Amino acid sequence: FPEMALPLWKNLLQTTKKRILQQRRLSLYNGAHGYEEELIKKKLQQFSGGSINLSKEDNGIGILTLNNPKLMNAFTGTMMVELQERVTELENWKDGKGLIIHGAGNTFCSGSDLNAVKEISNSQASDGMNMCMFMQNTLTRLMRLPLISVALVQGKAFGGGAELTTACDFRLMTPGSEIRFVHKHMGLVPGWGGAARLVRIVGSGAALQLLGGAARVEPERALRLGLSEETLPSSDEAAALGEARAWLSQYTEGPTSVIRAVKKVVTAGRELPLEAALRTEKDIFGTVWGGPANLQALVRRPKHK
Repeated sequence: FPEMALPLWKNLLQTTKKRILQQRRLSLYNGAHGYEEELIKKKLQQFSGGSINLSKEDNGIGILTLNNPKLMNAFTGTMMVELQERVTELENWKDGKGLIIHGAGNTFCSGSDLNAVKEISNSQASDGMNMCMFMQNTLTRLMRLPLISVALVQGKAFGGGAELTTACDFRLMTPGSEIRFVHKHMGLVPGWGGAARLVRIVGSGAALQLLGGAARVEPERALRLGLSEETLPSSDEAAALGEARAWLSQYTEGPTSVIRAVKKVVTAGRELPLEAALRTEKDIFGTVWGGPANLQALVRRPKHK
């Protein structure tokens, strides 16, 4: 019996070690940073209202909806907690290939619900920092999902809403919409990772202009800056969502394992030093080499024209 049990134990230890490493990779902050997740979740749950809804479609595209239309989809405390739950759900969705994030009622998101922010800023100083760490953790996990993600910006994406768009791979805007980092007018800077991500999208000069000027970025300027990929023709909610689906499908067509691998190698290339990125790419290559899609392609023997 002991001989049989040993390899099992070894196996269990290895998978546990792997899982711990994965979790550590996913979370930027832990107790060592003075981060108290359970405590901040309890605090946030006192500020209720709105919801974050997720529907997973058969074609592997998820639709994440910010739903608090009477406050222009501002994030209440419970919505922050729900966003984390939805991200966990997406991490566990093995058939997912793409994700569209949009807001209910034809607008994107006006940032944080100021009632919650006021309350939190009046309590302990550590609460604001904990909220910041909580949202950075969640949006970093969102960005690292093996799904090709797009923010569909209708109406206004202000403050935290503007930051959320930067956690997606792409942004699509509709006529008359705007992205605006209004933090300066609140006496703040982005705290959900929006500044770090913005610099990587548009470069430091443009990021300084957008943050320092709290400038309104309309679709045309967003295209020029590379902040947006395209301005969709329709400003109607349902029609724009259909257009975003069609736009995303050009990148999510194909076998799930391959699309997810594409996103993973790009994430590694963006986040890791070159040698680590190359090793990660090799490992991910190993998961698709000789796989069904690869073997089928070899059978078809495409002629290189």
